Amino acid sequence: MNKTERVHFVIKTLNELYPEIPIPLDHKDPYTLLIAVLMSAQSTDVRVNQITPLLFEKADNPYDMVKLTVNDIREIIKPVGLSPMKSKGIHGLSKILIEKHQGEVPQSFEALEELPAVGHKTASVVMSQAFGIPAFPVDTHIHRLMYRWNLSNGKNVVQTEKDAKRLFPKELWNDLHLQIIWYGREYSPARGWNLDKDIITKTIGRQSVLKDYQKTKKS
Repeated sequence: MNKTERVHFVIKTLNELYPEIPIPLDHKDPYTLLIAVLMSAQSTDVRVNQITPLLFEKADNPYDMVKLTVNDIREIIKPVGLSPMKSKGIHGLSKILIEKHQGEVPQSFEALEELPAVGHKTASVVMSQAFGIPAFPVDTHIHRLMYRWNLSNGKNVVQTEKDAKRLFPKELWNDLHLQIIWYGREYSPARGWNLDKDIITKTIGRQSVLKDYQKTKKS
């Protein structure tokens, strides 16, 4: 298959597997999504979904969040890891939302990325999932699969995002990035990978990846 055919195969297969696409992080509005995504850095969505209800019970909006101290927040979110940085970020961005944005989460990449502890990926998730604005957040699953599928060179996530946006139709970005994440978790994980179940990689995968897999299985 050429690259265009590979792209079409990915879209077709993912749409068949995931006609309905669940949002990985539990939230009720842009603010709680922003906090959940920030907390998910180097943690699992499962763990974050266990902890956010405890935090949001005390503060599910910036006005209540700033009433908590950084230490209060840190004690609640410790299980998700990196709690010193994340607690400062949550408290700091909540204060800025009140001071600069009337307590609302801004709907622009520039304004979001100016908030403490909010990088481009977090901003992209909020823009796509909270506001429906086309974005293509690249996590470890997407980065891995774009390389395995020979659609990006695996150099870095910045390049992977550029390649994804160039190859896939813009109107599909918001659904597609979630479909790829779910596919990566279920069929093409970094560890415990079974190529026989991974129909996309098995069909269109980079030859070096397929050869390395076969070597690993033989050894």
